[in-house]
Amino acid sequence: MEDPLEAAVETYLSALREADVERVLSLFAPDAVVHSPLYGPMAPSDFYPRLFADTSAANLELRSVMHGRDTTGVRTMSFWFHFDWRLPSGAAAPFDVVDAVTLDDDGLFTSLHILYDTVDVRPAFEAEIGRPSWRP
Repeated sequence: MEDPLEAAVETYLSALREADVERVLSLFAPDAVVHSPLYGPMAPSDFYPRLFADTSAANLELRSVMHGRDTTGVRTMSFWFHFDWRLPSGAAAPFDVVDAVTLDDDGLFTSLHILYDTVDVRPAFEAEIGRPSWRP
């Protein structure tokens, strides 16, 4: 039997590849927040349509899934993958990323922090969208 957390990661990555908003949102709790280095903190229902509008292709390669509990006992999961992101023009903006997730008792994502070095991706993204991206 497949681990439910690993199944959630496979569903998440598949939904990203296919730009399937409904399927990706099915993984999140109602009050969840996505923390993105380019878009800032957003509700998943706002974040994923924007991400998919800014994506012409998403080729993803899973490297690792880790799970446990944080220092307060909340269930956590992180997954490391390569994201060969293609912007709307087809320009490449690839990066290696770790998504760190907190989970509720039902296994739904309550927060997702997207962690990667934006040194190469940010300039390509900003050139593509014609404006500055979010910064803390």
